[in-house]
Amino acid sequence: MSGTTGQREACGGPWFRRYRVAVDVAIAVAFVLLDTGLTLIGATWWPEHPGPLAWAMLGVQALACASLAVRRRAPLAVVGVLGSFTLAVSLLVEPAGLLTPAHEGGVWAPFSTVLAAYGPLFYQRDRRLAYAVLAALTLVVMRPWEPSATTMTIGLLRTAVGPLLALYFDTRRKLVRALVGRAERAERERYLLAEQACAEERARLAGEMHDVVTHRVSLMVLQAGALKVTAADEATRRAAEDLRAAGCQALEELRDLVGILRTAPDGDQTPSVAGFADLVAESVAVGTPTELVEEGDPALASPVVGRTAYRVLREALTNVRKHAPGARVRVRVEYGQARVRLTVRNTPPAGAPRSALAGTGSGLGLAHLRQRIELVHGTLRAEPCADGGFSVEATLPAFVPTAGPEV
Repeated sequence: MSGTTGQREACGGPWFRRYRVAVDVAIAVAFVLLDTGLTLIGATWWPEHPGPLAWAMLGVQALACASLAVRRRAPLAVVGVLGSFTLAVSLLVEPAGLLTPAHEGGVWAPFSTVLAAYGPLFYQRDRRLAYAVLAALTLVVMRPWEPSATTMTIGLLRTAVGPLLALYFDTRRKLVRALVGRAERAERERYLLAEQACAEERARLAGEMHDVVTHRVSLMVLQAGALKVTAADEATRRAAEDLRAAGCQALEELRDLVGILRTAPDGDQTPSVAGFADLVAESVAVGTPTELVEEGDPALASPVVGRTAYRVLREALTNVRKHAPGARVRVRVEYGQARVRLTVRNTPPAGAPRSALAGTGSGLGLAHLRQRIELVHGTLRAEPCADGGFSVEATLPAFVPTAGPEV
């Protein structure tokens, strides 16, 4: 992850990240128009009788302000461009004397420097370098070599507002992230405690079952053994022996059952999102052309969500093989910060399904999947398409605690 925008990926929502470049370009264009208009009305360095040099510098200023379009990726470079332009204008005014502003004693820096000064502290990882660059920009904007209380005060405010806002929003972002992490840890701990309580209850029930049932069955076995020895006729002895053998077998089975209850469950071994490629490969191997398209980072899907999505894909591909022979399948998985969307869409079948294959199963596969998905607060939509194909779309929350009850 880079030292500029990489660590800020979580600052905006999915929509904002998708259109971030367009937003930055629009902001840059707005500042170009703002600074150009303010300059032409004489609010900054524009001379009363502009010459070729003034018009050339106005074009350079527009290009410098346009650099705001890359303020997220290269915040220091944007500050350097605007600072260099401001220094050049200052030197052309004094001592070169090639530009004579209509209003003396103003601030020659474009208003774009306010937004540019915001970037280094918010998007740059190296804070020391960011502070050094901002200090240089502040000196250029304030022009301490031309002492003026008004110019230096306005210049200081011009370059201080952005960094102060950046520090505020950066602190707020870190605080929100810390609170979210704390909430997720608390939720995991709650599920872990619930799981521990379930395991302890299982062990307690197993112990009580062993103590009560074993005691009674043992008495039955002993009495049957005694009856076998003391019985007068052969039929009674055989019945007592059968009863004793059945009791011993019941004790063995009871011990096995108690052992299972006292052993913590190993968890669901269903593969997660990493198994999608294997399912697609299996489908292709049996003659069903299948394409897998994944967008985003699979690590965003928690294990429980991954296992649920795996079951959905497995059931959907199975249904295609049963009911739509010869169809082509497209599997699309979108991993987002807040949700995971799985879409399985197949084309119309090339022929009629085989009755022997289509008739297998209980017919409740999608119904069971819908129940599993609802348990993790997701939705499932399965419906025919307009072209004669079929579509299965599951929308799941990206995060479900892994220590929660299995679904």
